Amino acid sequence: MKLRKIKKEGAEVAAEAMNDIMFFLMLFFLIVSTLANPNVIKLAVPNSKAKKELNKKTPLILQAHKDGNGVLYLIDANEVPANLLEKTLKTAVEGMPDPLVVLRASDDLTIQDLVDVLSLGEKLKIKMIFSSPPNEG
Repeated sequence: MKLRKIKKEGAEVAAEAMNDIMFFLMLFFLIVSTLANPNVIKLAVPNSKAKKELNKKTPLILQAHKDGNGVLYLIDANEVPANLLEKTLKTAVEGMPDPLVVLRASDDLTIQDLVDVLSLGEKLKIKMIFSSPPNEG
């Protein structure tokens, strides 16, 4: 007696139509979200009509690097220890109408050292710009 195997059909889900529906739903929500809130990102675009002259004053350059005793600063090629930095900066920018200091820091400084100098500039009402050496490579 030879028995034949009964072939059972499995359940299948046709997903081809689902792809189309999902695509149209995604497209619908993208269009609706754009129309509902069109001004999500506001950019400050520069105006070419207004001309501003660049201030051609020379900034004071402050260089900071690690020394054997701590952080050492150079202001116009004069070495200044960290404890005298506030007094020296105050006298260096005295008489400038809008003082500007460019802070050039070496790689071996910690972030706290830089924050201390930048907060000192904030305390003395000095505009400070942080500058780092260019990558060599």
